[in-house]
Amino acid sequence: MTNLITQQRYRALPAALYRDSDPTAPSSPSLIELNQHYLEELGVDSSWFQSEQGVHILAGKAVNDTNRPLSLAYSGHQFGQWVPVLGDGRAHMLGQLTAANGSLLDVQLKGSGRTPFSRGGDGRATLGAVLREYLVSEAMAGLGIPSTRAIAVLGTGDKVYRERALPGGILVRTAASHIRVGTFQYAASTLEPDGVRELADFVIANHFPLLAGSAQKYAELLDAVAARQASLIADWMLVGFIHGVMNTDNMSIVGETIDYGPCAFMDEFQPDKVFSSIDHAGRYAWNQQPAIALWNLTRLAETLLPLLDESAEQAAESAGEVLGRFGPRFRTCFHQGLHRKLGLKPEGKAAPFVDSTLAALADSAIDFTVFFDRLTRVAGGDDDALIIDLFSDEERGAAWLKVWREERSIDATTAADMRSANPAVIARNHRVEQAIRAAVDDHDLVPFRRLCRVLATPFELDHADEELQTPPSSDERVTQTFCGT
Repeated sequence: MTNLITQQRYRALPAALYRDSDPTAPSSPSLIELNQHYLEELGVDSSWFQSEQGVHILAGKAVNDTNRPLSLAYSGHQFGQWVPVLGDGRAHMLGQLTAANGSLLDVQLKGSGRTPFSRGGDGRATLGAVLREYLVSEAMAGLGIPSTRAIAVLGTGDKVYRERALPGGILVRTAASHIRVGTFQYAASTLEPDGVRELADFVIANHFPLLAGSAQKYAELLDAVAARQASLIADWMLVGFIHGVMNTDNMSIVGETIDYGPCAFMDEFQPDKVFSSIDHAGRYAWNQQPAIALWNLTRLAETLLPLLDESAEQAAESAGEVLGRFGPRFRTCFHQGLHRKLGLKPEGKAAPFVDSTLAALADSAIDFTVFFDRLTRVAGGDDDALIIDLFSDEERGAAWLKVWREERSIDATTAADMRSANPAVIARNHRVEQAIRAAVDDHDLVPFRRLCRVLATPFELDHADEELQTPPSSDERVTQTFCGT
């Protein structure tokens, strides 16, 4: 059977940006979950992924000698602190898969053993961490938010030692690109500007080909990356998503959500909400994500300065012009998104009402997803009590609803438009944890598969699955999330 992963485009980069690295062979690899739905979307036959050859290559037990794996080098600012060498410490790039439409997708193993960048780690992943990334990344895809995607979860048959001995797992994930802001930082710190130029040209050729002939292509590359990030961060915030670890090495150059470590979706609305167990200062809180994205993009701009203009002053001015557009772009995306979620009139004075709405949600600690789901139902004709009952002060709820009715659109498609912006169900932290615990502790994948099925179509919810919509009880609440390392 022919191996479907046939290319290794990263070998076109300067050699310093990657290292040859073979996965550590697991003792008894097994296919635990295969994302048939995603493979169908790609137009890729799933039979190879289920074959012995496919499972062994995906688990790292076999290596294709004509297309050897590698691990990518990158640097990063982690919680604002510069780390010169990071790189793929537990990931191996197998190469690229060609989708039916001709597009190339990276195929990377995560949790596949030590690499030259492991820095003393074992390079392994627990099955629980792998299942979590599979679930949340597929939830993001269901919401229509750009993301890396999971093809498969494999068991290794080996134990991984963390707080206790846990079953090991490998995630097989795809991305349009695994190049990060940190990749440019590594190139800038270890190579001459010509090396940064080669990396930038590689990114343009593979992901922004329309820029190739422009005399200002490097400034336009920065602008294109910033535009995608403005849209992505707005998308996150509009569904209450908190990435949790927005280090520069976790910002994709193509605007996909990457690296689901201590991420989470908010339950009750708190603008400064943090879940990550290591984010003690709230650097990556929900409401800090736009500012951090701009901070990261500024670090990217610094690496590109020598390419923007021979004059340092002119280069800085050019970069500043691009970065100055990020804030307005983000605010436009975010407020347009809230406009859709609230079903407001196009000609209305939305900004003050939007701001007062978020303040009201915070004051009453109203569940973010439940509020917008119920509002969509009220727009469709359900009882006003669905909204009023959410407020700690019913009079304030009734007053808010009165203003909303004055501001809302009465177009026949309003409720449907609101539903397309307001999911009925998200990957709630307690449900994700329950699914993981059942799989790891009880060898029961039924809750995991059920949650995957429901999250694939989050704007529709069958009556039989309504319990997955419910916020956590006090004893189910997840207050901290942790890095999967």
